[in-house]
Amino acid sequence: MAKKVALWILALVVLVGVEGSANQQESPASGERPMLGPRGGFGGAAQGMRAGFDTWFNELTKAHEQNDREKVGQLLEDMKQRRQRFRGALGGPDRGGPPEGMGRGGRPMGPGSGRFAAGGSGTSLMESPLPKTDAEKKILEVLDDMNRNQRRGMMNVPQEDGRWLRLLTEAAGAKHVVEIGTSNGYSGIWFCLALQKTGGKLTTHEIDARRASLARENFKRAGLDKLVTLVEGDAHETIKNLKEPIDILFLDADKEGYIDYLNRLLPLVRPGGLVLAHNISPRQSDPRYIEAITRNPDLETLLTGTSIGVTLKKR
Repeated sequence: MAKKVALWILALVVLVGVEGSANQQESPASGERPMLGPRGGFGGAAQGMRAGFDTWFNELTKAHEQNDREKVGQLLEDMKQRRQRFRGALGGPDRGGPPEGMGRGGRPMGPGSGRFAAGGSGTSLMESPLPKTDAEKKILEVLDDMNRNQRRGMMNVPQEDGRWLRLLTEAAGAKHVVEIGTSNGYSGIWFCLALQKTGGKLTTHEIDARRASLARENFKRAGLDKLVTLVEGDAHETIKNLKEPIDILFLDADKEGYIDYLNRLLPLVRPGGLVLAHNISPRQSDPRYIEAITRNPDLETLLTGTSIGVTLKKR
């Protein structure tokens, strides 16, 4: 019972932060005119933020009861990012555009609307990417469907992080991306958006059979399955079979395993290649991994304002 009360206190702190930001915006001390929602205040955005609160809290409770510390940490980080985007929309510390999925004035936004929103790093980014071709439009529609209907329990990267993965992959001209932690294929499809342009391929590793099966279906319906080799099993074992050079290594699995993946796969990462690690924060990261990527003179690391750590293997 005490644990449940503690969780409720945490949840209330999160929700009060949202309500407080909205109320502050609706009564600006400076006399500035606030952005108006459909009912005269910024209620639309606040409602959008609160809409998924019950689902988030239920997942948090379940993870806490199962003593799944990784999931708890990820859920808290996810809510932190949502709050940052929401506060940015209200002119808070992360000033920018409206929160994810919301346009100016609290209006919902659909795929390809091209409005601006605040990212976790405080950088203005397009809320939804604009497809250049019909093929890209189809892939983005699959990603949107996955984000809306499959995210629960999949521990997917946020949409903004997925877009960073695509951007870095295409900018690097990557031919071979290795991903540890496929889940349902959400991040893998972002990689493939770039790889279909660079002529590259994705090798992705997943330990959970159900998630691996779902990922195969998603890769196929996005029309990207021919670019993907999905390796099912414990990645600590299956990565032994990797022999080809790696342009980008993406770590998004067991956080305590990052150091093992790094030590064993860094020799395969080409000079000038990247190691990307998700959920890099003081609360979630293994100190051994942080030390390994920041104390090695052969590596240059930036811990970005998103939750992705970017490490360059120097030439």
